[in-house]
Amino acid sequence: MNRTPAAPTPRDDLALCHRLADAADEITVHRYQATDLRVTSKPDATPVTDADQSVEQTLRARIEAERPGDAVHGEEYADTGTGPRRWIIDPIDGTKNFLRGVPTWATLISLSVDGEVTAAVVSAPLLGRRWWAGQGLGAFTRTTLPGTPDAPRQIHTSRIADLADASLSYSSLTGWRQLGLLAGFLQLHDTTWRQRAFGDFWSYMLLAEGAVDIAAEPEVALHDLAAVSLIVTEAGGTFTDLHGTPGPDGGSAVATNTLLHTPVLDALHSHR
Repeated sequence: MNRTPAAPTPRDDLALCHRLADAADEITVHRYQATDLRVTSKPDATPVTDADQSVEQTLRARIEAERPGDAVHGEEYADTGTGPRRWIIDPIDGTKNFLRGVPTWATLISLSVDGEVTAAVVSAPLLGRRWWAGQGLGAFTRTTLPGTPDAPRQIHTSRIADLADASLSYSSLTGWRQLGLLAGFLQLHDTTWRQRAFGDFWSYMLLAEGAVDIAAEPEVALHDLAAVSLIVTEAGGTFTDLHGTPGPDGGSAVATNTLLHTPVLDALHSHR
């Protein structure tokens, strides 16, 4: 008698995220600072390398083999598939860093089921770090450098409750100006204890670990945010868009340790 295969569990999906990240790391580490790295410009004038394209092609093929029928949304190629299960891929988050020889970049992989991110991995091989989370399973990290302990450890956001004691991480000022929120952002900047433009995935992973307390970006895409949003929330943080709507698909991001979320949103909109 034929039986329908059992649906994958969240742990099964998270395990696949790790295998996909392993495959991505092999490609990106090999192509990083390669003398024959090919770089072109996309229609929006942002750069794309042959490594971005190779990673996404490889991961799409593996997803098709292991989860046939699942949809895929990636940065470099058109969406494929339909249905409630959708993989979201950013092959290299921080492509400008990658092509300039700055080692702060990562592959972001996540699965969304019925519109909610349920499994996520962020892998930054040149930093020797990987982070992951499963819905209801917590958030974790480990060191991946050779010769270092690789036991996973659970991570949690900070308990800082006052903006005057908080550390803020961001990407740039440009988008804030374009949205008319620069004055509010500068007020937040000047109110906090410490400010650094770590940028991209790195801001959110530092937040999830409790090393910074606030991360915000005014203009950003789903593939940039899906994986990091789950890791932040499973670490105890809050992740919304600039209007306070939860989730990674609002086109902007405000992530905090939860205690600071309302004061941060108030500061950002204080000059509107």
